[in-house]
Amino acid sequence: MTAGPILDIEALGRRAEAMIRALAAISAEEGRITRLYLTPEHRRAADLVASWMQAAGLVVSEDALGTVRGRLPAEAERQGANGARRLLLGSHIDTVIDAGAYDGNLGVVAGILAAEHIARSRGAMPFGIDVLAFGDEEGSRFPATLLCSGAVAGHFDPGALAVESVDGITLEAALRAYGGDPGAIAQAACDPAEAAAYVEVHIEQGPVLEAEGEALGVVTAIAGQTRLSVTVVGEAGHAGTVPMALRRDALAASAEIMGLVEAIGRDNAADFTVATVGKLTLSPGASNVIPARVVFTVDLRSQTDTVREAALTRLRDGVEAIAARRRVTAWMERVHEVGATACDAGLQAGLGAAIEAGGGRALRLASGAGHDGQAMGRLCPIAMLFVRCRGGVSHNPAEFVSTADMGRAVAALIRFVEGFGG
Repeated sequence: MTAGPILDIEALGRRAEAMIRALAAISAEEGRITRLYLTPEHRRAADLVASWMQAAGLVVSEDALGTVRGRLPAEAERQGANGARRLLLGSHIDTVIDAGAYDGNLGVVAGILAAEHIARSRGAMPFGIDVLAFGDEEGSRFPATLLCSGAVAGHFDPGALAVESVDGITLEAALRAYGGDPGAIAQAACDPAEAAAYVEVHIEQGPVLEAEGEALGVVTAIAGQTRLSVTVVGEAGHAGTVPMALRRDALAASAEIMGLVEAIGRDNAADFTVATVGKLTLSPGASNVIPARVVFTVDLRSQTDTVREAALTRLRDGVEAIAARRRVTAWMERVHEVGATACDAGLQAGLGAAIEAGGGRALRLASGAGHDGQAMGRLCPIAMLFVRCRGGVSHNPAEFVSTADMGRAVAALIRFVEGFGG
């Protein structure tokens, strides 16, 4: 890794915190953070991010879907050449409703600060640097997600323009009101020949780094995810008169299936597999009636698609066996599916070296949450740097990252960029 000037971790952290707080102040609601895609609050945040990029010495633009882009040209581009390779850095600036301040935003802030450092200390690198502030990752306003990063990766689905928000506004109408141009979305795509890699700094959204006493970690993969709706149908009966051996209790059968869901997650923990039942409804729903019908969700995630598919097969076989033994009917439906996205081994090594150069231990861990990197992985190799967050809390006003850890993250990103081969 190329040695650069000594980095002031404390100063980098203070600057990151100030920028995070400035973004947190832009909200549709008093007293909490809510900043949804293509709203007036998104516009204000995008303009603020653009002003920071410009002050950092970047060439600023905005694409048709609202992604704010700050470009530090490569050395050859400064001399008039075209087609230079580009290192892409960034994350998103939209939030969930009643959000924390750091999710997404830290990745944008870290990218700007890293590019600014390179611009002031080196002027340019052999490769260009693009900092991307995506406008939609959460899917909180429209029933679609990764719209902006998908467009940059060249995989925007035009059908998404017809989706409606909860208040009946189509994405196309909202985009036009925002000032975007639906007809120019294809121009947002980055040329794959120019995209060298995409690297995102993000809070962990989990407790592993904190438990290990480390500020930073290297992501191995963004987990694939399957969401299921499981329905179990038995027979209602009087709770006091039907003998236990003769019951067809849909809830008791469901409870056994849920135990299997947990066992599947635990048995595959080495592959960062997690399995969750998050929602359940039952009928008739009376205290003195045996449940006749239960519907519940299963969320299954793993960093390896083959492991996830094997887990699904085990679950399906188990559901059939439990249903037959308990004399109920049961079936599963897939309602959501996304494949795992592996992080590039060479980029992982580069991030690990950058962490170790700062005195840290480069832990490897998977991301169970979705990120813009999943879309960007269809364009180029990707990597992610995780940052410790207190209690593993995210998507919550209690979300917190220390100033010191943000400084360490920005410094690690700078070291990575300085050592990147393009």
